[in-house]
Amino acid sequence: MTPTDSYAAPITEPLFEGDTGSFPLALRQLVVRLLRGPYLDGSTDAAAWQLLLDSQPTVTRYFSEIFLALSLDMDRKIAMLTPVQIDQPHTAPIAPRRALKRDETLLALRLRLLLEQHSGTGTDAVISRAGMHDVLAEHRAAGDRDDKRFAESCDAAIARLNSLRLLTNTELADEFRISPALAMALPISSIQDIPRYIAAIDANQSVLSLSEAQAEELEKAENGESTEELVQE
Repeated sequence: MTPTDSYAAPITEPLFEGDTGSFPLALRQLVVRLLRGPYLDGSTDAAAWQLLLDSQPTVTRYFSEIFLALSLDMDRKIAMLTPVQIDQPHTAPIAPRRALKRDETLLALRLRLLLEQHSGTGTDAVISRAGMHDVLAEHRAAGDRDDKRFAESCDAAIARLNSLRLLTNTELADEFRISPALAMALPISSIQDIPRYIAAIDANQSVLSLSEAQAEELEKAENGESTEELVQE
């Protein structure tokens, strides 16, 4: 019997009254963690990561039943679920997901560039709160003179990415680790495209979509047309 077969084997005793499931407790817990999201970090939970690898075919089939695709980054040890796009009723995610706002999008894109620049160093990519304020200051509207409101907007963007675990806390209060999951959360085929997306957002002052074909959406943004949503919870 293979490891995958053993994880998919029917449980010998139900876990609750009326239980007709076949997954053992550990696998059910893993499924719940993935459903809750935003992602599973195998670098911080080696046991869960190994369980996922051992039971990947079974888990993938389960998620396919509810129109979710399981994506794995083997190098970064990141796993996350993404809704599949099917033009049929009753296939959308059960819980609608809120798009990133403009500052959140810009910050995420800039952090993705920093993550790429840091790759291969063998250490975590970190950035301070002040550093992220400086990043967003580069995209501040020329006529914006409300420093208090700008600082609050920066902190709100940081808090949102932190809630999505795209930024994670470190031992220092105002220093954050850029999560490797950011590479998967921003579905960009080429890192070289990011500056063009950033320029389009700056020009259009709106949220840019990266969920559709990149070239088409970039053209929409540059032409001032409305776009769809970006990274979602």
